[in-house]
Amino acid sequence: MRKDHRPFFIKYWSGKFNAWYVRHFVRPQFDHLGAHPMIVRPRSCEIHGRNIIAGDYLHLISHPTKPVRLTTWSGRQGQGTIQLGDYCLIAPGVEITAAKSIVIGANTMIAAECTITDSDWHGLYNRTRPFRCTKPVRLGDNVWLGARTMICKGVTIGDNSVIGAGSVVASDIPANVVAAGNPARVVKQLNPGRRMLKREFLFRKGDFYWRNQKELDRYLTAGNGFWKWLRTLIAPHRGD
Repeated sequence: MRKDHRPFFIKYWSGKFNAWYVRHFVRPQFDHLGAHPMIVRPRSCEIHGRNIIAGDYLHLISHPTKPVRLTTWSGRQGQGTIQLGDYCLIAPGVEITAAKSIVIGANTMIAAECTITDSDWHGLYNRTRPFRCTKPVRLGDNVWLGARTMICKGVTIGDNSVIGAGSVVASDIPANVVAAGNPARVVKQLNPGRRMLKREFLFRKGDFYWRNQKELDRYLTAGNGFWKWLRTLIAPHRGD
């Protein structure tokens, strides 16, 4: 469809149902999930393993065709952990898989179809099982990963840095830079003294943000009628 034809009350109660689903079925899959999570298409999320922790205002956008997958594994080296800071954004198709430790700082944005892993999963010579092939991954605060970026084991990315779309990051990236390529290299310096608006700015008045979103939905769906919405589901027209 070219637009969302749902009437406001359908969209409103759909959001209420999603919030209920997150509380009862998604939250228990985390060891800790902070306050005010916003999870789109929560039934498509795939969360496996223990020690998965997320901070406040997690914004996770999943989709049945591009689910978000958070997975930890256990083995001889112990139980893997995934830790997401406050105000993180995770887009469709993101896969984060930890055999040891993946720590992602606050305000970090991870674009569609990124992959983050802390393991090679098989040794170069012993390919029958993982052996000494894991190293922790750490992303600093306010990092931005472009679409289809791959973060490999042992990598640290400094605060505020941006990784260009399609990059493969196999070694450390310092703070306050733009890096891109395969393997990723620094291509630009950012000014650490310049004011930088982070995702937390959106939620500095949390109640106001949610009220504003509700009123925006009401405005955008003002012309949507119940019967027209049903008709678009059954017999959509070219202009729908």
